[in-house]
Amino acid sequence: MLNIFPDLLVYGFFAPTILRVAVALAFFFGAYVQCVRVRELSQLRFPLVGGGAWIIWPSIATHAVIGLMFFFGYYTQIAAILGIASSVKGLIYVKKYPRLFPLRRVDYLFLLVICASLLLSGAGALAMDLPL
Repeated sequence: MLNIFPDLLVYGFFAPTILRVAVALAFFFGAYVQCVRVRELSQLRFPLVGGGAWIIWPSIATHAVIGLMFFFGYYTQIAAILGIASSVKGLIYVKKYPRLFPLRRVDYLFLLVICASLLLSGAGALAMDLPL
């Protein structure tokens, strides 16, 4: 099948970069919402670990670090594995703790698919990562 815009295929290396930045913004948004709601979220009780702000701050830091790794393309495959784990956690617990997980279930599913794609395809352009 012929491509309508064959000249655009030259820029195909930037496709993972666009996905990487979009996922980074989603993780930054999650960290921001948790940071704004830290007082409210510290009142939640979790099974086995209890409650308190000491549980929320590692979650904020995890989301922020994953977002930074994606944004700068630093060890993108490791960030993708961590993003997959975080997305699966969001898929499972978004109904039970809706204040802790700011996105909808379908958003976490999209994040999971994009992270899996980045795990397999690599970091793309403008990354501080080893090429595949």
